[in-house]
Amino acid sequence: MTGSIHHVGIAVDDLDAAIVRWTALFGATLEHRERVEEQGVEAASLRIGDSRVELLAALGAETPVGKFLAKRGPGVHHVAFEAADVGAELARLKAAGTELIDETPRRGMFGLQVAFVHPEATGGVLAEFVGNE
Repeated sequence: MTGSIHHVGIAVDDLDAAIVRWTALFGATLEHRERVEEQGVEAASLRIGDSRVELLAALGAETPVGKFLAKRGPGVHHVAFEAADVGAELARLKAAGTELIDETPRRGMFGLQVAFVHPEATGGVLAEFVGNE
């Protein structure tokens, strides 16, 4: 893998309030906002300089982010890494015996391909691959 960090995902209780907060505190600008039904979230991508933060609000209590919020409350949800080929990264990790959440890429925000690596594999941090393929 040669990509950089694509974004840090933050789980929030109130997406509108979080956008206002991050904009006021850090000078963030809203880049994109989208409901991603397949992942059970409404997400907002914020740009802060050359970096990106993704705010995630659950569409329901039984969604992954909803369960995260119920268990841990608002806060850092995941770290996402750019990948030229998400499927190839999954195959590489699977061959190495890494525990994955996704065995194949799925659609994420911006229409990009995404896939998650289980926190058990990273020592407790949910990791995501993001790419065009």
